Amino acid sequence: MVVEQKAVSVDELLFASPRKQVFITGSEAVAEAVKRANVEMAIAYPITPQSESMHLVGDLFAKGYLRDYYRGENEFAVMAAVHGASLGGGRVFTATSGPGTLRAMEMFPVWAGSRQPIVCAFMCRGVSLPPSIQPENIEMGMLLDTGMIMLHAENAQDFFDMILKGYAVAEQPEVHLPLGVFVDGFFVTHTRDLVMLPPEDLKLAPYDPTCSPVPAFDMETPPIRIVRDPLLNKSNFISYAANASWHQEVLAAAERARKHLNRYLGGLLEVEYPDASLFIIASGTAVSQGREALKALRAEGFEVGLIKIKSIRPFPTAELIAATEKAELLVVPEFNAGGWLAREIKAAIDNNSRVCASPRVFGGMTMPVELIVSEVKKAMLAKGLLKSV
Repeated sequence: MVVEQKAVSVDELLFASPRKQVFITGSEAVAEAVKRANVEMAIAYPITPQSESMHLVGDLFAKGYLRDYYRGENEFAVMAAVHGASLGGGRVFTATSGPGTLRAMEMFPVWAGSRQPIVCAFMCRGVSLPPSIQPENIEMGMLLDTGMIMLHAENAQDFFDMILKGYAVAEQPEVHLPLGVFVDGFFVTHTRDLVMLPPEDLKLAPYDPTCSPVPAFDMETPPIRIVRDPLLNKSNFISYAANASWHQEVLAAAERARKHLNRYLGGLLEVEYPDASLFIIASGTAVSQGREALKALRAEGFEVGLIKIKSIRPFPTAELIAATEKAELLVVPEFNAGGWLAREIKAAIDNNSRVCASPRVFGGMTMPVELIVSEVKKAMLAKGLLKSV
């Protein structure tokens, strides 16, 4: 039976209301977030390890928490249908994983280009041959330039909070961009964790489509006004100029999201032991492993700190420069083969020879704490900061 819910502001829901501790999986955390998000429509297509979360969202629909829900023909169809629902002024939600992300890839820049505040959860998994359903976040590197805001959750608590806070950020009139909340599949989705939840009888205030910078589709606003075809039917000059200026606006909107992300996330990154001369820098599940490595290294007397990056787009460039200004070595563990986070860090800071782009594990491999500790010591040895391992 559906719980009668009261609509409140995101500040009241997430910051002022009391919380109760529960022991749930990351997939269940997604459903708990959607239950409180006042979502009008969710559309799903199954793909491991995302499937369970959207099954649970379907249960919410059956109980009356959502106005509409159905299974699409495939991932591309889902993202296109979600786009249509958002264009019509609805608050929507969906999720996908790995190959599903790639199959739907065309729609993500379309979401951004049409300035739709869609929130999508990505439960990252392997996409390469031989096929793997195991944890790996290489798909994040493929989405960096789609125009969406990208948040990387460390655990189920982050996952829950970032989905709800995602709506608060994405729906700001000056932002109004799609927002992806990413986790490393299985490590978060299929393991239980302690999560603090606000009361289930509270939900976000409804989305107001009249605040959108792009008018919602309706009988008084013919679609021809806000689709691209009229521009493409004009001269090349007009087409190029319109496309370039609109791309600039999408990028500017992501920059305008910074102050809202700072407000709701408490900053785009977190720093432990800011005076350290050596930092482990990570995002997602690698942060949790980095924390354990940090304990082990400090127990051995090494002055090591940790930087957790929460927002990948927009990237916390200024904050990272300030946090690493005096650091001699930056070690970046990642759950992917390409090392996209290390590349982002190298592009952001001066003296990027300080960056050690390892350890990197992929294909579902775990990242033992000992591996991070070993890589830190080898990097110190190579830099002349340690005489022997």
